[in-house]
Amino acid sequence: MDKIAVLIPCYNEGKTIEKVVLDCQKAIANIPNSTVYVYDNNSSDNTAELAKKAGAVVRHEYMQGKGNVIRRMFREIDAECYIMIDGDDTYPAEEIPKMASYVLDQKYDMVVGDRLSSSYFEENKRPFHGIGNKLVRGSINFFFKNDIRDIMTGYRAFSAEFVKTYPVLSHGFEIETEMSIFAIVNNMAMANHVIEYRDRPAGSESKLNTFSDGFKVLRLIFTLYRNYKPFKFYGFLSLLLLIIAAIVFVPHVWIPYHLTGRVANMPTLIVCGFCVIAGIISFYSGLILDSIQRQDRREFEFRLQEVHHFLKQENKQ
Repeated sequence: MDKIAVLIPCYNEGKTIEKVVLDCQKAIANIPNSTVYVYDNNSSDNTAELAKKAGAVVRHEYMQGKGNVIRRMFREIDAECYIMIDGDDTYPAEEIPKMASYVLDQKYDMVVGDRLSSSYFEENKRPFHGIGNKLVRGSINFFFKNDIRDIMTGYRAFSAEFVKTYPVLSHGFEIETEMSIFAIVNNMAMANHVIEYRDRPAGSESKLNTFSDGFKVLRLIFTLYRNYKPFKFYGFLSLLLLIIAAIVFVPHVWIPYHLTGRVANMPTLIVCGFCVIAGIISFYSGLILDSIQRQDRREFEFRLQEVHHFLKQENKQ
């Protein structure tokens, strides 16, 4: 088991990967039993060769997508602390020991490299990326009530307990959002560490599509809110259906009936009845799913204890 495992997911980062690997090795030079891993994701340039030349352990993930790469890394690497950093040379590798100390010394489960509180908006030259980051952060802060200041940063530190209990479900760039919400919902210890951000060097291009990947992230937030907060989600849907039924029923069915003694709009009455039934079903669906979610939370706590016990045994050996 490594003390610190620096994990670098890469796709066509030949312009910068050699420097990133060398910077990471320099940062962990005084920390024994630490390794830099580069996972190449079907690069068409010389990313893998340059990473190996710089001294990294190079491995491959042939299923395209950052989420698939992270799943492979978390599955294969065993370490006390994991540092995830992008291979585009936008993050300061010299912050690795500080971020690792949160996990190793203070027992945090996830440390977020916070770009948005420093130089991100001055350095980032890609249009709409800053707006997208603010929108995602605001959405998650609104729906999940948390203190993470940079949801989509690719610079993070993780504990072994987080890595070995986190189910990777996303395939692409929405992975950072998913792991943030996972940590929030499961009440894992998190810290923000402000880092300086620098824009990509000339010739290096971002793989993130502002609009398509942005919509994927927003859709993921909606899906995870429905999955993790089912009673609130379906309770709101139930209330909405009942309000719609009441707004239509009162002026078009109840008042005419009160005045004439006849139901003048039978189809409207039927539609209102269906809305009420759907609202009741939605409410009880939320109750049932909320009970299932609570059971999943309890089972997660047991899994967390099992992983913690296993890691203690490994460290003793």
